Amino acid sequence: MLKKCICTGIALLSFSGGVLADGKIGFVNSQKILNDAPQAARAKKKIEKDFEKRDQDLQRIAKQLQGMQENLDKNAVTMAESERRAKEREFGELNRDFQRKQREFREDLSQRQNEETAAIFERVNKVIKQIAETEKYDIIFQEAVYANPRIDITDRVIKALGDGAK
Repeated sequence: MLKKCICTGIALLSFSGGVLADGKIGFVNSQKILNDAPQAARAKKKIEKDFEKRDQDLQRIAKQLQGMQENLDKNAVTMAESERRAKEREFGELNRDFQRKQREFREDLSQRQNEETAAIFERVNKVIKQIAETEKYDIIFQEAVYANPRIDITDRVIKALGDGAK
């Protein structure tokens, strides 16, 4: 990481001493694009719709598990030993199934979110390149610790994404 920062710093110093002394620099806030771009909002709604049934199923199982646990806690003393063990076994099996489904849900959701984000940024990068070529930018950064609002072109990128979505 330090090596990367040093190389970036050296590259920036060499640019500032020569080519970019009179050049045009821009910055794009990736997080703002994910929050505000119309494609991101559509992708989020689509993912929510696609995963809604599985989420509801998990919520149903969680309520069922909670009810089973409460029943066991309340009635364990009065149950026969064999009945209590059977109910505990049933609870354990359902809990394992629930945890497996929950893990698969999280993995599938994460994979889908990553795919959608990659598709969005593929389009974002094309828009940034078009803006850079049209407005004659020398360099546009997507990641920075700090960027002066004067060089922030995020809103223009979001607007161009919205114009292209129509």
